[in-house]
Amino acid sequence: MAAEAVPEEVLLNNDLIKELVEVAKDTALLHGLLLRTKESPYSSEVVSYIPFTLFPTPVPRDLFQQALQVQTLFNQLVDKISRDSCFLEEALAGPIKVDMFTARLFQIYRTVQQEACAQSIALCLNRSDYMLDLRPDRNATLKQIEINTIAASFGGLASRTPDVHRCEGALKLSVHSKRVLDNNPAAGLASALAKAWELYGSVKAVVMFLVEDIQRNIFDHRCIENELWKRNIPVIRRRFSDVFKTGLLDQDKKLFVVEVCFCGSLCMQSWEVRLMMERSQAVKCPDIGTQLAGTKKVQQVLAQPGVLERFFPNEPEAVARIRATFAGLYTMDIGEEGDRTVAMALANPEKFVLKPQREGGGNNIYGEEICRVLQEKSERVAYILMDKVNPQPSRNYLLRHGSPVKLATCLSELGIFGAHIRQGTDVVWNQCAGHLLRTKSAEYADGGVAVGVAVLDNPFLV
Repeated sequence: MAAEAVPEEVLLNNDLIKELVEVAKDTALLHGLLLRTKESPYSSEVVSYIPFTLFPTPVPRDLFQQALQVQTLFNQLVDKISRDSCFLEEALAGPIKVDMFTARLFQIYRTVQQEACAQSIALCLNRSDYMLDLRPDRNATLKQIEINTIAASFGGLASRTPDVHRCEGALKLSVHSKRVLDNNPAAGLASALAKAWELYGSVKAVVMFLVEDIQRNIFDHRCIENELWKRNIPVIRRRFSDVFKTGLLDQDKKLFVVEVCFCGSLCMQSWEVRLMMERSQAVKCPDIGTQLAGTKKVQQVLAQPGVLERFFPNEPEAVARIRATFAGLYTMDIGEEGDRTVAMALANPEKFVLKPQREGGGNNIYGEEICRVLQEKSERVAYILMDKVNPQPSRNYLLRHGSPVKLATCLSELGIFGAHIRQGTDVVWNQCAGHLLRTKSAEYADGGVAVGVAVLDNPFLV
């Protein structure tokens, strides 16, 4: 870890570390950084602290600012893609032939496009994730890993982590509290939800969080729900199975179980429910077009020459700022270009990541496993290939309930939350809503907080 954050003698002082660990755990519990236990995932009777780092992680100030400043452009880009049916059909032509999940999403998209049943209010809450790529000259550049238009979690609990790293124990180590940034994505995301609720224009409307199941990290969602309740906006939570059993549309396309203004579709198994939601006049977050805009194939196509200019004509500065964050991205389509990609991956699999059309951690393929997957030629179009980022490692202690505390070599990923609202053709909200830093042990190639690999962290600007 950079000496500016935590001195070497502190990292190796076992007695001091033990003391700080206990202070940090108590502080995390005090500030509501909670997680249901694996043993009781459906109950809040027994909870622990959510995994987090003992110390904040150094992040170069200029790259952090770059990520913040480009976010509103990514908000605009996602919105424009979601409305461009010709682009989405062309970009996803390969994956929908072999990837049934993406194919079903696209079929719903086609259906609602043909029925012209779109709600005029479009709300997008997304998170663009980056890693810092260390070049041979030892300088780092900001590279986008993915943009999440549905799996954009931890905005709630990320709002509470700064207080942990500002605790008394950290201050004793001369970690200047002002360099652990204020961060409140819960309020930022809730403000956009509140605006969409206001635009919907019904005092009977509620915000409904639509989930597949009650999850262990329910407290992350509760943070955002609490921000809405502060604004006197009622909130309910329903499973897909609840809506499937009791939901229906009236002649005006109003959705009953309740009158809904927002549906945060966190995960899906009921395609009938998703189609009903898209046909309704509810404000969806994400709507089906926005979810398709977040696919990896769209990410790869956007990196091709001239594609960004389609969405930002006569805006070379915007195009340059977005393109500067792209890593190398390569098509796996059937044909000469795809064949060259496959040959390149097979020759040096350790230099690449094979990515399917999914959001969230734990889906990517690395190393020799890439070679195994690419043996099946007909299935390769379900993936894209990306250059593997070479991040700067740091050292930290990862605190996780039931796990021993030990100094680990770590890698971090920076997420920037964005919020965008369009009503008809008018953009009424376009903001950066906060940030998220997640850190994991370098021994793991992939995986986020929800799958038990990464932990919550704070950037310490240097």
